[in-house]
Amino acid sequence: MVDVSAKQKKAYLLAISTVLLWSTIASAFKLSLRYLDIWQLLFISTLTASLCLFVIVLIQGKIKLLALLKTQQYLRLLGFGLLNPFCYYLILFKAYELLPAQVAQALNYTWAITLMLLSIPILKHKISRFDLLATLICYSGVIVICFGGNQFPSGDLSIPGIALALASTLIWAIYWLFKARDDIDPVLGLFVSFCFSLPFVSIACLLLSDIQIHNTAGVIGGVYIGLFEMGITYVMWLLALKDTSSAAKISTLIFLSPILSLFIINQLLDEAIATTTIIGLCLIITGLLVQRKKTGTETA
Repeated sequence: MVDVSAKQKKAYLLAISTVLLWSTIASAFKLSLRYLDIWQLLFISTLTASLCLFVIVLIQGKIKLLALLKTQQYLRLLGFGLLNPFCYYLILFKAYELLPAQVAQALNYTWAITLMLLSIPILKHKISRFDLLATLICYSGVIVICFGGNQFPSGDLSIPGIALALASTLIWAIYWLFKARDDIDPVLGLFVSFCFSLPFVSIACLLLSDIQIHNTAGVIGGVYIGLFEMGITYVMWLLALKDTSSAAKISTLIFLSPILSLFIINQLLDEAIATTTIIGLCLIITGLLVQRKKTGTETA
């Protein structure tokens, strides 16, 4: 018989490792964008993630499943690939280019509320009082952060940057709403989507930037993002959810990520953390916890 406690320990280890890696990503974005433009960073990270996912699919013995996919499924995966990584990360990288890392990452965490709001017209879900409360709390946090411009060395925050950070949550929410109804193996599906996206990313980089990159620091940053934002961590999180006895025990750990991220941003980027960022992020996390409490109540 399988030792349940051993499986749970493994799940915690995988989840905590994933959260720690995700906590470094905002800093990795900002550091990489010092050496690369958004097109070059998107190209390197997408290429790295594609190769990483190929190796994972090969090890898991899922490569043979490619022959079983139908044309309609491949077309759907093409659409997913255009949403993520092409559109989502392009918009997110530009937001990080225009905003302090602490602001971009905090705004990006509102994607779960965006997902809930979009599920109303797309999936015909009904909105509850918990949903309304969570939305109000989350977006009050966004307002607090956006009005903290005078606390940043750069002065007022970039309005286009704020708009792009919030737009990235829209793209990510749309992606997951349609992805949730997909019946393809998640790792295999992600691999195929990234492979479909790679030619578009490559052509865009070739036309709008320079695909020949000679900056070592930038390449290392892009590879790091491809591995630990787009590739390995996704699989680690799936394995953690598979091994845990309760998804709630694991998923709650994700709220540590933005808090740890602020500390890393401060240390690696030497970015002074504004009081409004801390207050706003606390409100956003509170809103997400309210929404999660509502979900847990409904499924209890």
